[in-house]
Amino acid sequence: MVAPTQAEAPVLLRGITFAYGEGELRKAVLRDVDLTVAPGEIVLLTGPSGSGKTTLLTLIGALRAMQEGSARVLGQELRGANESARVRLRRNIGFIFQNHNLLGFLTARQNVAMALEQDAALSEGQRLARAAELLAQVGLAEHLDKPPSQLSGGQRQRVSVARALAVDPGLVLADEPTAALDKASGHEVVQLLRGLAKSRGVPILLVTHDPRILDIADRVVAMEDGRIVSATAQNNAAA
Repeated sequence: MVAPTQAEAPVLLRGITFAYGEGELRKAVLRDVDLTVAPGEIVLLTGPSGSGKTTLLTLIGALRAMQEGSARVLGQELRGANESARVRLRRNIGFIFQNHNLLGFLTARQNVAMALEQDAALSEGQRLARAAELLAQVGLAEHLDKPPSQLSGGQRQRVSVARALAVDPGLVLADEPTAALDKASGHEVVQLLRGLAKSRGVPILLVTHDPRILDIADRVVAMEDGRIVSATAQNNAAA
């Protein structure tokens, strides 16, 4: 893949440093991290627990305030950004989590439709119709009105993928999306994500410990002790 220019890069990080706590309790978790993600690129973040992967993901997703360095995400500089600016950015990012974060008292369709509530131009009927379309795209057309308790782990993760797509995101951030899935279900979910990235040009940054999914990546970025220690292009990634 041709290296993107800074103007083109949906994610451009320079010198990201972050710590928890203060004084003697201060613990550095990220140290001078540089990373660029191109349009449509799938980048996997790997490394041992405590290496800073999830913290980096939350900073890129504007879920935490920046401390040191520069992070330009979808054209927005996060260093110094206030909460309202971070909220606006989060509306353009699709989030997928290990534990789905679905509401158990809502159906699959209602869980996805919730992501569309920020669009005041859509009626409730339009939101539900759009949710049904998205669920059909991820293979759940026959399960629209089932609550999460009646879906398998792989199906619940498909609902979370549909929910992430609902905002028509410019970036998808995924934290261990296959960790709770068996091999077959995990493969289905990552192939859905690959299709999203390649068909829509949406970059995906995915934290994982799962060696089974390395082949979907354009690059595998390894972290250790808060630093990026290697970044390897995957020649076997599909175009």
